[in-house]
Amino acid sequence: MIGLTCEGKKISFEVKVVPKWYEGIGLMFSFKEKASALLFEFKKPVRMAIHSFFVFFPFVAIWLDDDYNILDIKTVRPFSFRVLPSGKFTKLIEVPLNKNYNFLNLRRAKERFK
Repeated sequence: MIGLTCEGKKISFEVKVVPKWYEGIGLMFSFKEKASALLFEFKKPVRMAIHSFFVFFPFVAIWLDDDYNILDIKTVRPFSFRVLPSGKFTKLIEVPLNKNYNFLNLRRAKERFK
């Protein structure tokens, strides 16, 4: 479970922690309605781009620091070549835009989350 603050309210939802050997795959080849939110954790701050090759649906990328403070949020479209956060991060959450996460209203995420 992970908790984020949205418009002054704490929202918690389930995420799957991605094992190191699975980091290069993420949401690739997932079915939109069956996809789960994924949490990627790094040992030290990194600034690396992500892509959405072979992800056939949009998702929201949320970059976090060690204390789970949101550093950047972007909607990632299918087959995007390179999506880069604004700075270094230690955690990344990929949240598919599907019915399982409708309660987050992530299409307006930048305006809602702090």
